[in-house]
Amino acid sequence: MYIPAHFAADEASVERLLADHGAADLVTATPRGLMATPLPFVYDPGVGERGALLGHMARNNEHWRLPALGEALVIVRGPDAYVSPSWYATKAEHGRVVPTWNYVTAHVYGDLVIHDDETWVADVVRRLTDHHEAGRAKPWSVDDAPPGYIAGQLRAVVGVEVVIKRVEAKFKLSQNRPARDIAGVIAGLEADGRTDAAAAVREHAPQAARR
Repeated sequence: MYIPAHFAADEASVERLLADHGAADLVTATPRGLMATPLPFVYDPGVGERGALLGHMARNNEHWRLPALGEALVIVRGPDAYVSPSWYATKAEHGRVVPTWNYVTAHVYGDLVIHDDETWVADVVRRLTDHHEAGRAKPWSVDDAPPGYIAGQLRAVVGVEVVIKRVEAKFKLSQNRPARDIAGVIAGLEADGRTDAAAAVREHAPQAARR
């Protein structure tokens, strides 16, 4: 992935993204060509030297049955949003501005391990559920469903683990713009209701552009 210096992410930011993201894309090269499956993952930093992404996919999905040729790739995403040049203060000064797209992403490379093990999968399902239910007024628990029903659901999936070997992360959040333009991007995103994207720009902006 092309990562200019001003869009490079620090290790702490990458860790936060891996620990709290939405569905990601698992991509592998197989004897039948490239295959991709969108999956939710939970990050376990205690596996190996760099941690692992843990998830599950449908047993009927042929993706897990095809051997991965080389490393697996998981494309993880954070907030992203269109950036209008009308938000830049410099538009009024010289007009040399164009639209762009801000985004947060990490390309996670590692070894793919399949777990056809109901106990392993049950643990990951609980961890995923607890992570995404955390903070709700009435969080749902796996234990809220009948045990027999859960057992049947678990038999319909297999576990997926990507043991991380390296991560390439890019946080493209207007860091290459003057502080007055960054402030305009934050205000524009907030006016559009994109508070998540605005918060990401603010977090990674120079101090002068934060407000």
